[in-house]
Order: sequence, then structure tokens, then C-alpha cells
Amino acid sequence: MQALAAFIQSYDLTSLQWMLLGLSGLLIGMSKTGISGVGLMVVPLLANAFGGRPSVGLLLPILIFADIFAVTWYNRHAQWKHILRLLPWAFAGIIMATIVGKTISDQTFNRLLAALIIGGIAILVWRDLKSDKFQVPKSRWFARGLGLLGGFATMIGNAAGPVMALYLLSMRLPKNSYIGTGAWFFFIVNLSKVPLHIWSWKTITMNSFVLDLLIIPAIASGALLGIWLVRLLPEKFYRILVIVTTLLSALLLF
Repeated sequence: MQALAAFIQSYDLTSLQWMLLGLSGLLIGMSKTGISGVGLMVVPLLANAFGGRPSVGLLLPILIFADIFAVTWYNRHAQWKHILRLLPWAFAGIIMATIVGKTISDQTFNRLLAALIIGGIAILVWRDLKSDKFQVPKSRWFARGLGLLGGFATMIGNAAGPVMALYLLSMRLPKNSYIGTGAWFFFIVNLSKVPLHIWSWKTITMNSFVLDLLIIPAIASGALLGIWLVRLLPEKFYRILVIVTTLLSALLLF
């Protein structure tokens, strides 16, 4: 126990930073088991605590750990035709974001991150209001555009959830297929970003990765908590709470 305490102290983090890391793992776990939208809240919370660019690299392994839970549980439900349709454009968006993110200042990065989060919230709200009237666009550029935007958003701030949700909603997928397809898409995309964070942005290091490993129990707890909360909380109340909290956190990045 003393060795563990000494190891934790070596990171020189404040109590608030440790608390936000644990909360982030909890929320990401919840987002993978049905509490949609809550993962977006994590992005501004960590950005305010650790800085925009470092927080993106810190969050990525946490997301991958949570993706493993999701793809294991929903593996057989994935519809690969939708994943393969989006991936090339998502990869293009990731490359664009890597170049942009490497050349802009930290302040501009934070503002761009905040803008993407607020845009994601707008998509969530619009989707909720128009879900019963939304018609699938016939143009091929619908999938290409969302793939490109999703790739850019996921590299800059791990904030592509609302974009992917909009695409999957338009495809009218059953619930399990919706979750399984999204889980595999993000697992592949998130893995592809790791080399860029290590060698281009240098936001993932051995120290940050070990720190992420400490969050795995919180991720697992969040996954179980999410299953329980889905049955307990009224979805409308919960989504309003998530949107308001995320919006306030994003505004602080400006």
C-alpha cells in the first residue's frame, strides 16, 4: 500500500484532478452501456483540469478500454457495411485534424475543442427534436461528410459521438445494432489515433498510459452503473442534465 501511495504521489496531481480522472472513467463506462451523450461531458471536464491538448491524449486510452467492454458485449450486432462506408472518410478527417492540431496554439486548440463540443450538443438537441421526422439523405456525400466531420472531431477532442449517432439514427438501426456498430467504429478509429498521439502530438506517454490503467476500475464500475441508471432515471431529465452540464463546461474553455 505504501508503494502504491508513493507511486500515486509521484504524479503530483491535485485532489481535484484525481477526482475528475475517476469521474471521467465512470462517465465513459456509463456512455458505453446505454447512457448516450454523457461521454461528451468528459471532454471539457478534463480539458479544464489538464489543458486541452494533453487531456485529449489522456482520455484516448480510457475510451479504448471502454470500447473493449462494448465490442465484447455487442460484437455480433455490428453492421459492417455502415462501418466500412464511414472509415475512409473518418481517417481523412483524422489526418486533417492532426495537421491542424499540431500547428495551432494551445488557446486556439481549446477554443476549437469547445466549438466542437457545442456543435455536438446542437446535434444532440436537433436529433432529439427531429428524430421522428428525419429522412435519410440520398446523397453519398451525407456519409462522406459525416465521416470526415467525425474523424476531425474525434482527433481534436474525442468528440465525434453525436456525429456518429446522427448517422446511425438515419440508418434506422435496431437498438443492439446501433450500439454494436458504433462500438466497433469507435474502437477501430480510436486505435488508429494512438500512433498520432504518441509520435506527432506527443500527448500519450508511458506515464500517462499508466495513469489511464489506474482508471480501469472506474470504467468497469461506470459500465455497470450505466446499466442500472438506464432503468432508474427518466431519460428526458437525464439528457437535459447532461446537455446543460456539458455546455457550461465547454464555455469555460473559451
